[in-house]
Amino acid sequence: MLNAKDLELLAKKGISEQQINEQLACFVKGFPFLDITASASVEKGIQVVPQEKQAAYMEAWDGYLAKNKKILKFVPASGAASRMFKNLYAFLTADYDAPQSAFEKQFFGEIQKFAFYNALNKACVQNYNRDIPALLALGQYKAIVSTLLDAKGLNYGQLPKGLLLFHSYPQTARTAMEEHLAEGAMYAKNNAGEVNIHFTVSPEHRALFEQLVKAKTVTYEEKFSVKYDISFSVQKPSTDTLAADMENQPFRDKNGNLLFRPGGHGALIENLNDVDADVVFIKNIDNVVPDSFKCATVIYKKVLAGVLVSLQVRIFHYLELIDSGKYSHDQVEEMIHFLQDELCIRNPQIKLLEDAELVLYLKRKLNRPLRVCGMVKNVGEPGGGPFLAVNPDGTVSPQILESSQIDLSDPAKKAMFEQGTHFNPVDLVCALKNYKGEKFNLPDYVDKNTGFISQKSKDGRELKALELPGLWNGAMSDWNTVFVEVPIETFNPVKTVNDLLRREHQ
Repeated sequence: MLNAKDLELLAKKGISEQQINEQLACFVKGFPFLDITASASVEKGIQVVPQEKQAAYMEAWDGYLAKNKKILKFVPASGAASRMFKNLYAFLTADYDAPQSAFEKQFFGEIQKFAFYNALNKACVQNYNRDIPALLALGQYKAIVSTLLDAKGLNYGQLPKGLLLFHSYPQTARTAMEEHLAEGAMYAKNNAGEVNIHFTVSPEHRALFEQLVKAKTVTYEEKFSVKYDISFSVQKPSTDTLAADMENQPFRDKNGNLLFRPGGHGALIENLNDVDADVVFIKNIDNVVPDSFKCATVIYKKVLAGVLVSLQVRIFHYLELIDSGKYSHDQVEEMIHFLQDELCIRNPQIKLLEDAELVLYLKRKLNRPLRVCGMVKNVGEPGGGPFLAVNPDGTVSPQILESSQIDLSDPAKKAMFEQGTHFNPVDLVCALKNYKGEKFNLPDYVDKNTGFISQKSKDGRELKALELPGLWNGAMSDWNTVFVEVPIETFNPVKTVNDLLRREHQ
């Protein structure tokens, strides 16, 4: 099936023949749905931190920062901005020249409110010898849009979201990436004043990100009295997945070459595994607000981190107790209740375990990577949700699932999905080291049965694409997971360009 040229390509990517066979087998057998017992809610599985307890958690986090542990902000930033401009691309190819849809009318009616307005205005003058007001007066709407999106102008249609100007300030405008620099200084600075931020970027945009960092870092270091260590990585070629044709055979392009595709954000578990940090904050590139709106974000980031390190203290204590062999029956009972009440792990078989088996079970469950996930009330936004799911070992624990992982043809499962009160805004704080200070090997905790197959096309031919288990879904399936409710004002994604006109981005 594989020829010499194929084997050369595999070697270059760092992919084995065995991996190819496993991937092709996935296309044949598909992926099983996950069994769920309930959608998580504040009554079952989602913690609510009352206001009077927030200060204690924030203090716990400040105390942890004082230990000069390595804290890292990890930002997936490879996403192209093209989807942000889908409506504007449709306008460019429409058979009318003046705005007609509500979206188009809002874009042009409030165009001066965009942080990129001045840069766009300058580019319009260069391209057409006219500024935006003059072009609008002449009805040259499409000239403005093409200047925004095309290479002859700002090229925003081809850039990643992180490099777009998102917010205006009195003397300047900031890109989404710069907002993450500002945010990191507010909750991830250790006692030495160090802030570590890691961006995962696409190879073709890495140089542009590095250029922006070089140009802007000193400004933010002076503004926030910090020292930044900013690093970048790209998705590894070894995490690309083979495309298949509709008969589940390797898809070949018109030159006869195997077609590989990026494995989705689940590939980033490898990048996360490569970083050296005790605690990592994970947040999407486009979920940022100007400084005037950052207060709620900073408070809840510290609260989530405080919950994480408070849980970690207890977990480490229990693991050291188990290692010592000097624990009482009451202490074992306490550990069981901690698993059930704090980590929401249920084991229907626990009463059947002998003493030695029980302690081994407790150690296995406690000694895992830990994440605390912010959950916001469901307001109809797309995205994964919090559920209580059945694990391969028969235990039930909190998991973040996408709709594609749930059998919506089963009325009971569909009802659980539709009754979901919260969703996942990708707001995670993670602990990546064990009680001995050693790094967990994160790929060991991935559930490989939680991938996803989608249909795409190439050169007019249909193909099947394989996505790896998602970063906050199956890639973290075997982690200890805690859900904490966070307010909706901490979630302000930019899915379309007009989202930048919302109050929270002005």
